[in-house]
Amino acid sequence: MNINEQQGILYIVPTPIGNLSDMTYRATKILKTVDCIAAENTRHTQFLLQTYDINNKLISLHKYNEKNKTNIIINYLKNKKNIALVSNAGTPMISDPGFYLLQQCLLYQNIKIVPLPGACAIITALIASGLPTNQFIYEGFLPSSKIARIKKIQLLLNETRTTIFYESPHRLLFTLQDIQQILGKDKNIVIVKELTKIWESIIRMPVIQAIQLINNHNFILKGEIVLLIQGIIKKKKKNNNVKILHTFNILKNVLTTQKAAYYTSKIHNLKKNFLYKYIFKK
Repeated sequence: MNINEQQGILYIVPTPIGNLSDMTYRATKILKTVDCIAAENTRHTQFLLQTYDINNKLISLHKYNEKNKTNIIINYLKNKKNIALVSNAGTPMISDPGFYLLQQCLLYQNIKIVPLPGACAIITALIASGLPTNQFIYEGFLPSSKIARIKKIQLLLNETRTTIFYESPHRLLFTLQDIQQILGKDKNIVIVKELTKIWESIIRMPVIQAIQLINNHNFILKGEIVLLIQGIIKKKKKNNNVKILHTFNILKNVLTTQKAAYYTSKIHNLKKNFLYKYIFKK
């Protein structure tokens, strides 16, 4: 893809997910210097801009008008105007608007995209969860329909990776009950609430305990929630090396080494090459 350097740049700018102090120096600089800011909610973003003494033009870009506003924004970019894309909180396009705009810029207009690093609720929740971080999947919001939600959770029966969802407070209890029904009462989960805010809360426990906590009114269902589910832990097969070696040594007393290895491989359902390597390694 040949990027047209004669056009403007679309900057993808993360914003704080709760604590305004998390705004980066580079993000502030970009928002001050671009020609226009495409915002999910202009009133919400205006408050952020005022906090950092940023006075810039805003254009609304949300899920209901994205396709219509994309043409306007692309025209700005083609006329050498630099645009910053922001969402209400966190990184744009992570369960937020902007993907259609990005697609059009990349696939059809060869417009340069510059992503900035910054706040992202799912990553912040993951690193604090205590669950494995080497492999994880993000599935957005769980379906509001019970049938669709159950089908989604059923897909996790054999999932080994940490799974991350966003969930609304008023549906959380129903979701936990579905998890208990499908994945079992001892399935480890983590609920992260109000990240980076004053009432930030992180609970790590089996799903049955989380349900009891909510039912006993010891966990207030309010604010943004990230739900993490531990993947299944595959049990390692027991080491049969001692048994294999014992069989081989008995057979070697009455057979040649080659025949002893051959029959040992048959008894233990092993490939001969693997067995030879194991024996000579010993």
